[in-house]
Amino acid sequence: MTQQVPSTEPELAAVRNFRDVGGLPTVDGRRVRQGVLFRSGHLAHATGEDAAFLTGLGLHTIFDFRNEADQKLEGPDVELPGVRNVNLPLSDPADGAEFWKLVRDGDLEQLRAILSDGKGAGRMIASYRTIIKHRTAEHSKVLHALAEDSVPALMHCAAGKDRAGLSVAVTLLAVGVEREAIVEDYLKSNAKHRRYKVRRSGSADSAYSPEVMELLSPLFDARAEYLTAAFDTIEETWGGVEAYLEKGLEIAPETRESLRERLLD
Repeated sequence: MTQQVPSTEPELAAVRNFRDVGGLPTVDGRRVRQGVLFRSGHLAHATGEDAAFLTGLGLHTIFDFRNEADQKLEGPDVELPGVRNVNLPLSDPADGAEFWKLVRDGDLEQLRAILSDGKGAGRMIASYRTIIKHRTAEHSKVLHALAEDSVPALMHCAAGKDRAGLSVAVTLLAVGVEREAIVEDYLKSNAKHRRYKVRRSGSADSAYSPEVMELLSPLFDARAEYLTAAFDTIEETWGGVEAYLEKGLEIAPETRESLRERLLD
């Protein structure tokens, strides 16, 4: 049974970017129910108080979209009693490994070479397009699980912005949430208290110089252009959301109806 969720956003000590997506409007006048769908960054460093709060949400399932490399870097999620943990990596652990090593360890010249002149934003756009186009099986599993029994659910990746952001967006599209509302929720990840803490090797001031942080910003920003690229990929590949859900994700009408009954008021 869904627990009562406080109306004010909780201050979690070591879980970034947590929020309830309840309240978002659908195109037919309904709203996402409070207390059934949450999103956040990883739970690896959750404190005892954080874990107690999350346990109090009455979660059924936690979807972790990190890959093995992410989990090795940050650690596994804390275990919450009675909660099912489902790991569905939305990126290959080898994909971009050298790139992210440069992000953590590279000097200024290396970072300029890989991120300047729009290359950082271009890489993010390409990543969003790839996940939408090639991770249909994973997104299908998520939607089928939600339709069957997996709510209340929490979706997270490392920062709770990209892989979790796309998975939340796909879920919200499936139940008919207004696209503008999906983008608005996605952009909340830019709030200072929600942002992922960038890990840079070394303690030199140059590791976090203004130029370095400016070069890195496209990787750690939530930008409307990224999510728009995902929506454009749906249109270009399948011709629209309906065909994407039916043919790309193999979501039958009765499954969508079950999703709507579980997630909407």
